[in-house]
Amino acid sequence: MKVKELCKQNGFNIERFESFLKNNNIPFGYGFMTLTVNDEDAPAIVEKYKEHIAKSKEEKDAKLAAEAEAKRLAEEEAKRKKKALSEMLITSGFNFDGYTIKKYSGYISGDDCVTIPRNSFWGDKKKLDEELCPALVKIRRQAIKELKEAAYALGCNAVIGVDFDYLTMDPQHANGWNRQITEYEPYVICVTANGNAVIIEKDE
Repeated sequence: MKVKELCKQNGFNIERFESFLKNNNIPFGYGFMTLTVNDEDAPAIVEKYKEHIAKSKEEKDAKLAAEAEAKRLAEEEAKRKKKALSEMLITSGFNFDGYTIKKYSGYISGDDCVTIPRNSFWGDKKKLDEELCPALVKIRRQAIKELKEAAYALGCNAVIGVDFDYLTMDPQHANGWNRQITEYEPYVICVTANGNAVIIEKDE
């Protein structure tokens, strides 16, 4: 019996059905422009393929359900993290009024940096006010954000003893063709926010 006719009778996709025959070592032959199977074997092959389709659908549905659950859990965790970070307290001191420190989890830090083209800002107050200062504010805020995330990763809800370290780097290297010529790259200004991650509880 031609596989093409068998698929037409049962509403099967011929390419998928032929792939099923080949991948499951089911005996078949070659006819004109299609595979063939023995007539007496056809009913059993059809039933086996229907079972295969049902199993594949179950596996697909289970995979989709697992992916949906993983997405839901990830979204819930993202919401919890966002809320926790927004409520996290930080201070340059070593305590919070009205709170008791229950656990110290260690020293943490957060970093960020910005590149400054040479001769772009120095001596130009307008550029300092309009471009450099906002850039420094941005990287300081990013450093604080990373500091909070580091505390969150440790299961903490506050950071004490927060301070900032600044570093200006002056990258330069010898010219690839003439070692006596020095090539200067943009300045790099780095900021690091440091602190100690802690767990605090509000006093009753």
